Amino acid sequence: MKLTLIEAFRALFYAPFYATEALGAYAAEGLDVKMITPESSAHTIRMLAEGAGQVSWGGPMRLMLALHQNPASDAVGFCEVVGRDPFFLIGRTPRPQFRLADLVGPRVAVVSEVPTPWVTLRRDLQLAGIDPAQVALAPDRTMAQNVAALRAGEVDVIQLFQPDVQTLLAEGVGHLWYRAAERGLACYTTFNTTRAFIREHPEAVLAVTRAMYRTQKWIAAHPGSDLAAVVAPYLPDVPRATLIACCDEYKASGVWSTSPVVQRVGLEWKRDAMHAAGAIGIAHPYEAYIDPQFAQRAVAEDPPSI
Repeated sequence: MKLTLIEAFRALFYAPFYATEALGAYAAEGLDVKMITPESSAHTIRMLAEGAGQVSWGGPMRLMLALHQNPASDAVGFCEVVGRDPFFLIGRTPRPQFRLADLVGPRVAVVSEVPTPWVTLRRDLQLAGIDPAQVALAPDRTMAQNVAALRAGEVDVIQLFQPDVQTLLAEGVGHLWYRAAERGLACYTTFNTTRAFIREHPEAVLAVTRAMYRTQKWIAAHPGSDLAAVVAPYLPDVPRATLIACCDEYKASGVWSTSPVVQRVGLEWKRDAMHAAGAIGIAHPYEAYIDPQFAQRAVAEDPPSI
């Protein structure tokens, strides 16, 4: 079956999605997948509704926002790929005994391109008993601009993801303050579709899930160097040594899920963070956002690694 897959945006922490294509896992499950990239990741759910693609990937916060904005939304997630937060806090000076309370005082630059990184960090602060309003946030800039601002000493700590983290650490320009993955499960990225497509093509949704599960098994069984070799064509601007180090780091910190099942505790943590931030008005139950049947079936069938 032919499928159009909507990519959220190009990022290293999405490596499992690229590996699934590169390793031939879709083809092994009888799928002919064409990947397209929208102008903005904010458009992925709308594109599903409009029929521009049948499956997308992105943060479940997109599902939550869609249901908040339109109670009739039938967008739904069905397979977890990134189960933990892939972002970091990198400081200009070392902070080996970092605590979240240390963010009160310094000049902090958070991600502005997408909302989830600040939503989740904001929730961390609240759970630590810290009012997010106490944090002195720098004006909104891109992550690349924030890297430049850190180098120039204009900010004290920045929020960003790989490979910029590895580059700053390797150069000694930045210092690791906080690895957000250490908070635990936070359901960061899922495969999404519409309930209408599920009703019409359940076997296609299962095939996508099986393809990812077979890739997840492959990633778990191979070192970062192997994964880097597979996804390098998708990330041509990242030096190979840096790419390997990033893949090793993300594997070690458990950022990438090893099962397609969307973990309830992670999804509910993300939902509560969105609700606490005022991004959604109602904290709907897990089943309002996720259809777990395909991941559960894939795990039960236990297909071999690709």
